Amino acid sequence: QPTIFSKIIARSVPATILEVAGTAERVSPPGGGNTPECGAHLAPPRQCLVFCDVVPQTPIHFLVIPKRPIPRISRVGPQDAEVSPGGSLGRGGGDMHSADPPTPSSSSWGTCWLVAARTAQAEGLADGYRLAVINDGNHGTQSIYHLHLHVLGGQQLGWPPG
Repeated sequence: QPTIFSKIIARSVPATILEVAGTAERVSPPGGGNTPECGAHLAPPRQCLVFCDVVPQTPIHFLVIPKRPIPRISRVGPQDAEVSPGGSLGRGGGDMHSADPPTPSSSSWGTCWLVAARTAQAEGLADGYRLAVINDGNHGTQSIYHLHLHVLGGQQLGWPPG
């Protein structure tokens, strides 16, 4: 069963996908309501996709997902832990605009962390941001079984969250 994130990767569900140097592929999310505060300033590598949250909790709120689905953090394997060759964004093979998943030998989860940090920097979050909690499984209240990072910022955040 495809998840909402798999459908976003396949471009069968609209999303504001963060793409290349100051431009974003702006497609209205279901029910309308773009998130204009969420912009794009870099090109994510082929292993990850970055897009704005349709229900932003802060002025800047985006998600980073591996294109190769990993259902839960407890299912991350050694092949998912490394950053793409050379630790460089935009390398690792393939067309960054491709909706096709990367080859099985390419890392994705490790690269997503790097992409999250670089995107936060590009979005102007130099004063800080939050990488949201990762829920795992039913008891962890996981709702979408496709591993993902939420990056929230653009305002002073409180602790504990919520």
